[in-house]
Amino acid sequence: MTQYVTVTAEDRSEARSGIIKLHGPDGFEGMRAAGRLAAEILDGVAPLVAPGVTTQEIDDYVFRRMREAGAVPATLGYRGYTHSCCISINHVVCHGIPSERTLKDGDIVNVDVTPILDGWHGDSSRMYLAGDVGVKARRLVDVTYECLMIGLEQAKPGNRLGDISAAIQRHAEKNRYSVVRDFCGHGLGRLFHDSPEVVHVGRPGTGPELKPGMFFTVEPMINIGRADCKMLDDGWTAVTRDRSLSAQFEHSIGITEDGCEIFTTSPLGLHRPPY
Repeated sequence: MTQYVTVTAEDRSEARSGIIKLHGPDGFEGMRAAGRLAAEILDGVAPLVAPGVTTQEIDDYVFRRMREAGAVPATLGYRGYTHSCCISINHVVCHGIPSERTLKDGDIVNVDVTPILDGWHGDSSRMYLAGDVGVKARRLVDVTYECLMIGLEQAKPGNRLGDISAAIQRHAEKNRYSVVRDFCGHGLGRLFHDSPEVVHVGRPGTGPELKPGMFFTVEPMINIGRADCKMLDDGWTAVTRDRSLSAQFEHSIGITEDGCEIFTTSPLGLHRPPY
């Protein structure tokens, strides 16, 4: 049986207990600020994604923006990770490591940021197009964004996590794409990764019931080819086994009395490319 607990903004427990936390108005306020900062940073990334730019330059920008805002990158030092964001290109599914690699014309790029602002985590990722991107890749990016937003339509009290998952899976497979099973969304708030786990495939009416005050991410990873992934030797980078293109969008949300609040909506309206 799923367990829930109501917490206050002052609860700074860093232990993941498996119990789903229900937050009040102070929590929503904290997540709005952290989520807005994440979205502002991703807005600022848009003009940087171009052929010839290194992914390390983008990471440097993300670090600088967070520090200027009084935040710290959740990924920096997390389990030994040494960068301020993850940057995943083409067939990289997630957790790509910034480096001196330069972006090339036609690349599709996911940038995933999580600033910690006043103890709250604002987690979001967005796709970008570098230069002249082909029709198939653009279509994948469009459908992946649609999967996210169609899933979020099911994020309301009384529904279950399986309703979100099923909506995402249905739309992806209708377009003959596959949904990655190896990685999922997660609860967050004062913790970077908390309960519940938010998988992106499933059956309607299954999983934990959605209740007001729940905070979690929805972040479908959609592949042109098969869903299978493998981890590279660096221990972080996940790629498609068949080297097919992969795309991802991510929002952090809170369940409200009548739906959900998206904490990471772009202030500039840069929801999906082209920007």
